[in-house]
Amino acid sequence: MNAALESAPVSEQLLTRFDVSGPRYTSYPTADRFVEAFRAEDYAQALLQRRSGAAALALPLSLYVHVPFCESLCYYCACNKIITKHHDKAAVYLRYLSREVDLHTQAMGRGQTVSQLHLGGGSPTFFSDAELAELMSMLRRNFNLVPGGEYSIEVDPRTVDAGRLKALAALGFNRLSFGMQDFDPAVQKAVHRVQPLEQVVALVEAARACGFESINLDLIYGLPRQSPESFDRTLAQVNALRPDRIALYAYAHLPERFKPQRRIASVELPGAASKVSMLSRSLTALMGAGYVYVGMDHFALPEDSLAVAKRQGRLHRNFQGYTTQPDCDLIALGVSAIGRIGPTYSQNAKSLDEYYDHIDQGRFPIVRGMALTRDDLVRRAVIMALMCQGQLQFESINLAYLLEFETYFASELAALRGLADQGLVTLDDTGIQVTAQGWFFVRAIAMVFDRYLQTDRTRARFSKII
Repeated sequence: MNAALESAPVSEQLLTRFDVSGPRYTSYPTADRFVEAFRAEDYAQALLQRRSGAAALALPLSLYVHVPFCESLCYYCACNKIITKHHDKAAVYLRYLSREVDLHTQAMGRGQTVSQLHLGGGSPTFFSDAELAELMSMLRRNFNLVPGGEYSIEVDPRTVDAGRLKALAALGFNRLSFGMQDFDPAVQKAVHRVQPLEQVVALVEAARACGFESINLDLIYGLPRQSPESFDRTLAQVNALRPDRIALYAYAHLPERFKPQRRIASVELPGAASKVSMLSRSLTALMGAGYVYVGMDHFALPEDSLAVAKRQGRLHRNFQGYTTQPDCDLIALGVSAIGRIGPTYSQNAKSLDEYYDHIDQGRFPIVRGMALTRDDLVRRAVIMALMCQGQLQFESINLAYLLEFETYFASELAALRGLADQGLVTLDDTGIQVTAQGWFFVRAIAMVFDRYLQTDRTRARFSKII
């Protein structure tokens, strides 16, 4: 066997055993469980309850803004996006974002404290510098973006240069995420996203010169024309760049659900064994280069705030993934955006026409969501404790929800003993502890407590858990 594989933190046999589909648990219940019976009126009520409750004073908000536009189509993409070169669409969209914010301030009042902002897409850098400045000015007029918060933006390397990065820093963004995916030219061509290594290297260097606190690179394994050997080269180039964070995702080929993926020739996709090998070798390469495995698909340098939060037991999780910010309400703005207010989740309309139509009627553009039951809240607390802290004390759940954990979750604990036999968790009379090896399979551990999966074994809607 390859020497690199012998030093892998987990065996390929174990990775293969858990090569199954499952939720990412950016929320529980997961977004596929949202219902259309939850409407704009329910969302407005949740905002009013927040305004009158203690949460409005005690906890800051998180903001997410979805910018759906992209100039060109990436064949692997499963995001909600609109492919266009007509930049006049951006100005119209900005006006509607402003009106959506107005609906929120009417319900909540102005000046709500915000400690986290994320611009995603699509490609947020489809907006011009002037349009991004207009967006940030509008948000600051309506919310109190506190000093020291996390203000991040997803960046398509093909849409920016050093000057644009400097402008982003001046607007208050302190974190960047570059969508890289793979440095191999053949792979880039196969997925219709060509961005030379030299261009990304120059942008990372420019971002450091601008003083960004954290720079992330997104990578995807399992793309067409990839091989374990070609991905080794990409990993070596990434390690040489030394980004503060790395997100390593497995490509989920679901052409029946995502039309752009139909342009990918399935015969060019690496097989299951090659994907497992890529993951194993990636774990070895990244951790061997000094990166901390934060959880799931997140890696960070030891001094990065995400790695520090993991060491200190302060990790949290929201719709953008792992975060250092406290567990707080999330206002989601823009087409298809998903938010959370109190014990509710909600999602905006997925098409521009429907999104605009709701706002023209003076209504929140909510088209589905859910109000969580007591059982949902209990299970969310359990799943997030496992996903973020890697441990759970039964007493904490007993006291918070007035139940007897070992009775309430008797069948789940019985199922968990099978994972304990495989060395993924340890169990005793006081709680559950995820082992060092179990961190690589934390989604499988969390799935044990997912009541919806227990009643619905159809998991084709989810990505692979490794």
